[in-house]
Amino acid sequence: MKHIYKGLMFAGLLGVVALSINAVGDPETDESFEKKQFNDYNVYALQMPEQLDFAGEELPLHDPDVHERMDRELLVNTYWQSNALLLFKRAHKYFPIIEPILAKHGIPDDFKYLAVIESGLTNAVSPAGARGVWQIMKGTAKDFGLEVNDNVDERYNLEKSTEVACEYLKKSKAQLGSWTLAAAAYNAGNRGVSSRLEAQKVDDYYDLLLGEETGRYVFRIIALKEILNSPLKYGFNFRDKDLYTYVPTYTVKVDTAVTDFADFAQKFDINYKILKIHNPWLRESFLNNSSRKLYEIEIPKAGFYKN
Repeated sequence: MKHIYKGLMFAGLLGVVALSINAVGDPETDESFEKKQFNDYNVYALQMPEQLDFAGEELPLHDPDVHERMDRELLVNTYWQSNALLLFKRAHKYFPIIEPILAKHGIPDDFKYLAVIESGLTNAVSPAGARGVWQIMKGTAKDFGLEVNDNVDERYNLEKSTEVACEYLKKSKAQLGSWTLAAAAYNAGNRGVSSRLEAQKVDDYYDLLLGEETGRYVFRIIALKEILNSPLKYGFNFRDKDLYTYVPTYTVKVDTAVTDFADFAQKFDINYKILKIHNPWLRESFLNNSSRKLYEIEIPKAGFYKN
């Protein structure tokens, strides 16, 4: 959102498969899989699907402008293969965390792709200062109850930041009337979208003349959904073992200051790096906690890292 959430928008940023997608064409042997990797490489024009939708709201593909804009995103995103494969891998790791939170709030599952185009499912930092998977600005984070200071930045907490994104999206939907416009408002802001609808005397995203970033925003999300829910159709091949997995953790509750997280980590047979990987919202090597707030720190279960 332009004044609230400022996304890291990369041209053609590829999205990710739904959690339900499985590794494709799981070959019988590694040897047969490796042979496939050296097949002749060809570039093809893409056939436009007969029907596409976002959150159950159908694209008017009969409109030649909409058709061309959708075709552009399908082409751009299909042929950025290295990024696509990375996102397949990350989706397998992080979608199981995001999906149930969206469902709890009644947010359509398609919005997980919005998180992908915002950050590539990484804890990105935008030039405007938006942070985390959902690219939340500092002011918005505080408005929605996230803690942001030198010690702690809960924009990097995937569960808590997803909750905030859901609350914002619900407000956008109530104000603008459709999930498609709510998605556009995540990029341009509720006021920005509302003013353009009023000025141009239309009520639909696909009828708006918008700037480059917001004009491509929803089309990118839909391209990700289409391509990465039909990986073989678009030429992507991978195995279950190629995907990333989330290391299971347990929670340690802390209501005091922590003077040295390197020492703290050693108490649980892990090192400082691993502690910070699982708790990126801890921004320094110590925690002041003068208010004696209760924090929940994730510790990986034994056996997943070599000490």
